[in-house]
Amino acid sequence: MAENYDVIIIGSGPGGYVAAVRAGQLGLKTAIVEREHLGGICLNWGCIPTKALLRSAEILDHSNHLKDYGLVLEGKVNADVKAVVARSRGVSARLNSGVGFLMKKNKVDVIWGEAKITKPGEIVVSKSSKPVVEPQHPLPKNIKSQEGTYTAKHIIIATGARPRALPGIEPDGKLIWTYFEALKPDVLPKSLIVMGSGAIGIEFASFYLSMGVDVTVVEVLPTIMPVEDAEVTAIARKQLEKRGMKIFTSAKVAKVEKGAGSITAHVETADGKIQQITADRMISAVGVQGNIENLGLETLGVKTDRGCVVIDGYGKTNVPGIYAIGDVAGPPMLAHKAEHEGVVCVEKLAGLPNVHPTDKGKVPGCTYCQPQVASVGLTEARAKELGRDIRVGRFSFAANGKAIALGEDQGLCKVIFDKKTGELLGAHMVGAEVTELIQGFVVAMNLETTEEELMHTIFPHPTVSESMKEAVLDAYGRVLNA
Repeated sequence: MAENYDVIIIGSGPGGYVAAVRAGQLGLKTAIVEREHLGGICLNWGCIPTKALLRSAEILDHSNHLKDYGLVLEGKVNADVKAVVARSRGVSARLNSGVGFLMKKNKVDVIWGEAKITKPGEIVVSKSSKPVVEPQHPLPKNIKSQEGTYTAKHIIIATGARPRALPGIEPDGKLIWTYFEALKPDVLPKSLIVMGSGAIGIEFASFYLSMGVDVTVVEVLPTIMPVEDAEVTAIARKQLEKRGMKIFTSAKVAKVEKGAGSITAHVETADGKIQQITADRMISAVGVQGNIENLGLETLGVKTDRGCVVIDGYGKTNVPGIYAIGDVAGPPMLAHKAEHEGVVCVEKLAGLPNVHPTDKGKVPGCTYCQPQVASVGLTEARAKELGRDIRVGRFSFAANGKAIALGEDQGLCKVIFDKKTGELLGAHMVGAEVTELIQGFVVAMNLETTEEELMHTIFPHPTVSESMKEAVLDAYGRVLNA
């Protein structure tokens, strides 16, 4: 007889495991099906391990510029790539075990295998086609391994996404990498081409540049990090190029030629000319696509669009009892968006009152390159496209005392307000630790804060965060320190 649950979640990435935790907190009998590793791509191959690598790169950069801070170290600090990768993998392993603990704490059953929805309310779990990576500390009370049929009133799809491949330039794991191979190189390549300049591409480009690799980035659109405000990305590009990165925009990799230990990219520029660039390796970072295959969605009639499941603001699909959250449910494909969608979805299906739908316009984006980039809301260009009458404020880190003291005064805080109402429409930052600062603007937007409240908020001194208030003041002609 099939075991019955209130909620079954397919996938244990940030969206899936957070949804499971919330369901457990609400007293729902919950199971999560995972085919490979708890924590999903983000924890094991994405957000967390990349930040560990980038931290090593940041320390290496600072170590090789100690004279700028009045410090002396004889000789150059070098990177042990195997040790750097080992640290990154260790961070992921620690958090992988942490997710297992959370499942046990919240009485969530973990079922190893691959799930297929055979009909609303029923899934069949078969043996995983991938090697299962169990937590370092197995939790026998709640981890199952049996295949079979399971039923639940609510089934949440949280299967995430995978790297997208371009025809003729498919990753091969040797010369052309995805982020999987880029995260754990055995040796550092001397040269690298990065195809695509979104968050994934630029973060890896920045990391390898810090490691001493000759890096070239090719982006088909006119600016790097194209979802960001153009003024911010222009500053980021200038800093990356100052560090030695070569960047081609309005350019595409038309084809590649593979050698014994190198790859040559034929890069077509905006004027139609072809430039050949040869490097040891190439990273394909041209986006991701949802994992919607082999779930039974076509048979059930679940609506999809461009490789993602179509949902409403609460995670509901067009088929009753079936939901989707996170990357598989479409952009923005970010871990924190997945977590929020998971909580909203579970609270709504549990019948909690006053559950608000996910507002994608208030999802922050962060890119952890050097310099960091962070944003929330509308860009200046988008606000104008929508016909909004706006005020724009800017404040340069070159006038911020803390940024100057840090030796990182190349940055900008930019804010966009509705001229009539004072509504904060967007905030965009580039510079030191801006990924830690952007949440201040996210909170302000969520509370429907106007410029008046922000102007009368006391920011601590000296901090880089003071640039946030100064940018607001600048939008209204009241800037104090510039």
